[in-house]
Amino acid sequence: MRDKIRILISDKHSLLRAGLLSLFNNHPNIEVIGESVDENDTINKAITLKPHLLLTEILTTKENNTKTISYIKKRIPELKVLVLTMHGSEKYIHAALDAGADGCVLKKDDYQELVKAITNIINGKMYLSSSICNGTIFEYLNINEKHNDNLTNREREIIKLIASGYRNKDIAEFLSISNKTVQKHRFNLMGKLNLHNISGITTYAINNELSYIKGKWKIV
Repeated sequence: MRDKIRILISDKHSLLRAGLLSLFNNHPNIEVIGESVDENDTINKAITLKPHLLLTEILTTKENNTKTISYIKKRIPELKVLVLTMHGSEKYIHAALDAGADGCVLKKDDYQELVKAITNIINGKMYLSSSICNGTIFEYLNINEKHNDNLTNREREIIKLIASGYRNKDIAEFLSISNKTVQKHRFNLMGKLNLHNISGITTYAINNELSYIKGKWKIV
């Protein structure tokens, strides 16, 4: 029998923590082992309670908790971090991921989305909720108009994802298109750029500043 996923909830709002605790109490594979309300409390409990996953908010103040996420990930690299935020803009998502978060879910997302995120992250995958993927996260995929390579916007999106380590099926899921469509775009862009393998695609992406996702983003 698989052990329950041990979660530490960090959020300054007591009602939100209580609501999450109530929801997770009814889940057979999730156990909330602690709650924290500020950065120091979160760090101490992450170290002492040894949760599998930290579910934390992103604050909007100048002294936000992205530094806390970064510190915890360096101190406890095996700890998974899922950010629960009400701010889906590129600014906050980017900050969370750069700090070392393994995924992000919006507070407006439903409970099923949250559980899916937790499960994926515990299984070693990165996770962005569908509302984030369908919204501001595509700001990452925008390419400067200076590139005159005859690629379509979709082909530029795909070359960046390929160079970042995504497989065809992962790209299809990420962009909500079929695997066959991904293969077609891949064939077309390689023909336009006279590239013959992934190494060539990666080199082209780096040379043309199209590489945007760190290695930790690779879907496994």
